[in-house]
Amino acid sequence: MTAAEKTDEYDLIVLGGGAVGENVADRVVQGGLTAIIVESELVGGECSYWACMPSKALLRSAQALRAAKHVPGAAEAVTGTLDVRAVFERRDSFTSNWSDAGQVRWLKSAGIDLARGHGRITGEREVTVSDADGAERVLRARHAVAISTGSDAVIPPIDGLREAAPWTSQEATSADSVPESLAVIGGGVVGVEMATAYAALGSKVTLIARGGLLGGMEPFAGEHVAKGLKELGVDVRINTETTSVRRAESGVTLTLDGGNGSEEIVATEVLAATGRSARSNNIGLDTVGLKSGGWIDTDDTLRIPGSEWLYAVGDVNGRVLLTHQGKYQARAAGDVIVARAKGENVDDAPWGRHVATADHAAVPQVTFSIPEAGSVGVTEEAARKAGKSVKAVDYNLGWVAGASLYEDGFSGQARLVIDTDRDVVLGATFVGPEVAELVHAATIAIVGEIPIARLWHAVPSYPTISEIWLRLLETYGRDSA
Repeated sequence: MTAAEKTDEYDLIVLGGGAVGENVADRVVQGGLTAIIVESELVGGECSYWACMPSKALLRSAQALRAAKHVPGAAEAVTGTLDVRAVFERRDSFTSNWSDAGQVRWLKSAGIDLARGHGRITGEREVTVSDADGAERVLRARHAVAISTGSDAVIPPIDGLREAAPWTSQEATSADSVPESLAVIGGGVVGVEMATAYAALGSKVTLIARGGLLGGMEPFAGEHVAKGLKELGVDVRINTETTSVRRAESGVTLTLDGGNGSEEIVATEVLAATGRSARSNNIGLDTVGLKSGGWIDTDDTLRIPGSEWLYAVGDVNGRVLLTHQGKYQARAAGDVIVARAKGENVDDAPWGRHVATADHAAVPQVTFSIPEAGSVGVTEEAARKAGKSVKAVDYNLGWVAGASLYEDGFSGQARLVIDTDRDVVLGATFVGPEVAELVHAATIAIVGEIPIARLWHAVPSYPTISEIWLRLLETYGRDSA
């Protein structure tokens, strides 16, 4: 048998070496099984090199500068503008200059093997890996194969856009210079964050959204963020369609329709930030009777229905396209693979150890804009559509003592969505400077289904922004009396 024909056997084979794939493999190895990851690109995946980490590194410098400028005493000490090269160098340090050597060392230390190359399912519990030279290696799984191949940025079907070679999130987070002007198509998290980052770095930014901003959150979140973007100098075009895009030597021309006729704008670069698609092509799904190119359905243990051995974890299953939620799924999937391999009991009741229940009811998310917007659970509208009896409780964050100390002119808003039948929190939204750290307390309240009467005993420290919890509860108590 030649090296190219060698067959290797592991308890688990993972297709995709991003954060999710790493976590599935790690849980399995910690459970006493063996695992190998198949990866054709950088180990660590999108989050490490082109999404979570580099994008937040680009944004943090501007946030820190803004915070200093809004506190008397510190404001007088701030006399310069952002050092763009220093911002990029700090960003590069977070990506290890796009080297995965450190991640590969971690895999080795964790007892996880790595196969470099493109993996595809070629039979039951079988994956064939093709390396860059065309050599093939056949891997067999004793117990499971986990697909953790992630997602790709979508280029929407706008006339001329693909031919104009637009930026996607990858180019936006890895650029080594700031374009003189940037047109951003899309009002979601990526569009808002990159508009924020590049405006702060000195680019003239136009943000174009078919609807409002941050459509999955409470409407006031998008309104506050739009105001913040405009203060940064961004030309915010909501309820505006991009009908065509053309690139020429002079730049990129976009034709827009805002409902009052069409107009054209010209930018140096254009960023397409309109969503993601499953990276499920060419991985052998047809071999096991599944359709390529779309999201892969799973049950709450992340196993694909109809299969005893095949799992889809993270973005590729389309449940929640967030790194932290994918890692949460990975922990559940890894643990249940171990349990099934060892013949142990599977805890698949809601909120059990082996299920990803939070995907349905308690997904936290933060948009690192200026101001930040964070949420968890459901919006008021979504709760009512689900047939819940709810009350939305709002409070101005700027009225909280801790917020007034944080910065002069603190502006923000908070909302709890409360199930009035059960007196528990179903959703929470916070908008304001650095509100990201408020989200986890709300996540705990929702996951724990903590009664409002008990939340009254969770006393917030004074003077902190967390006092917003007391003010929200007081407002709910008065309105419900």
